[in-house]
Amino acid sequence: MIKIRNFKEIPYDELEALNLEAKSEIQNHVPDDVLREKYLRYLHDEHQLKAVTLCFSDLEGRFHMLDYDKKYLMKSYNNLTFDGSSIHGFAQQRESDLRLEIDWGSFRWLPSDIFGPGKVMVFGLVQDGNGLAHTGDTRSLLKYYSRAMVDKGYEARIAFEVEGFLFKGTDAEQRFQADRGFEYVSDGGYFHTLPNTPLKLFIDHFAEAQRALGFENEKDHPEVAPSQFELNYRSTEALVGCDQVQLYKLLARQIAAMNGLTASFLPKPVTKVNGSGMHANMSVMKDGRNLMYDANGPCLLSEFGWNVVDKLLYHARDFCLIANSSVNSYRRLDPSFEAPNAIRVASNDRTAIIRLPKGNEKTSRLELRSVAPDANPYLLVYTMLRIAMEDFPKISPEARHCDANRLPENIYDAINDFACSESMLTLLGADLHAKFLSLKCAIANRSPKMLGTRIKRGEIVFHHEVTNQFLWTDF
Repeated sequence: MIKIRNFKEIPYDELEALNLEAKSEIQNHVPDDVLREKYLRYLHDEHQLKAVTLCFSDLEGRFHMLDYDKKYLMKSYNNLTFDGSSIHGFAQQRESDLRLEIDWGSFRWLPSDIFGPGKVMVFGLVQDGNGLAHTGDTRSLLKYYSRAMVDKGYEARIAFEVEGFLFKGTDAEQRFQADRGFEYVSDGGYFHTLPNTPLKLFIDHFAEAQRALGFENEKDHPEVAPSQFELNYRSTEALVGCDQVQLYKLLARQIAAMNGLTASFLPKPVTKVNGSGMHANMSVMKDGRNLMYDANGPCLLSEFGWNVVDKLLYHARDFCLIANSSVNSYRRLDPSFEAPNAIRVASNDRTAIIRLPKGNEKTSRLELRSVAPDANPYLLVYTMLRIAMEDFPKISPEARHCDANRLPENIYDAINDFACSESMLTLLGADLHAKFLSLKCAIANRSPKMLGTRIKRGEIVFHHEVTNQFLWTDF
């Protein structure tokens, strides 16, 4: 039988080599125009490619994808438009035409068993009708701030530890009923999940695809709660690190769906077990040297590192809404389940919002533990870097270990803290601050104010990461 389709399928080991090379070019700061010419030439010469998946994230961190025919994209790459009025927080109908500029450094080759043959992926930067970076595009904010840091000799390195749950059935979140809840695929935990159970098979396939996309895997395992997973990977340049969060969640959801399951990144989908976090590990380099490390400093942290810690602690309530952006995420912040809500720093106590992992000159960093897995990674890292690198207020050294101050207990208090914060207004600007605040108020208003201990249907089906497009018309 004649094979009528002949689209490109690349073995996983070759994918890894290609994607690691592409990733290294970003970390080596190869100019954008050089990368554009390289990848346009590749698209022209590679006849087995049919489409380019162009993706971007909205203000809440929800991931969006469009497939462009390869030939069309090569002719029109500098004039790609889309309707921004359909994206929450982007544009009104009267200003709906937005543009997508291709960020050529994010070019990635895709596993064909997950995405289909003959496709590659690239991230986009959202522009307004005048060709300027759109205020709702937090990826653009982070890209240009990171570039400004590099121009001054600095580089931020980021690694996220993203936890999630695997539940039985496809679209389990859309079909959530409070009286039934979710159904685990595994009752095992950290070390008690057998090798060929659905959870472990999912993790194995996930890890293979993650490795092929150049994540530089470190370890993967079931987490503490039943049916919970976490796959760790190496730290990298800030923008790449945030892109990897979006790819991580996309891979998990697609691989789960292929097996009739649901990968969920709700912070607390099940009561009485540990929720899911997205711990943000951050270090700052200058001319190749880790500024966080001092062999003689307290906890091996430098004066620069302690200044960053003190500023993040001072503003913890101000940006809590960015780190915990949903109603459901405030259920997770319960120290009874290893979740942090104490505004202090510690080396071992995991109820502190900042932990200082044992490290050396290469690995010294801080770990912000109070981040939920549904947070917008670009907005979070941009906020952390602005606070770290600029002249924002900080707490006194005596207050670093104080147990009295806590994060907000619900999204309503977090909204008030964010709304009243002059630092967040200064950091984000009036337009972005107002847009984000409006989206979070809408989320809070869709859910019952008195939550109680029982997870309600509203906080799940109206969650910003759950695809329930037909429901949005009710609001």
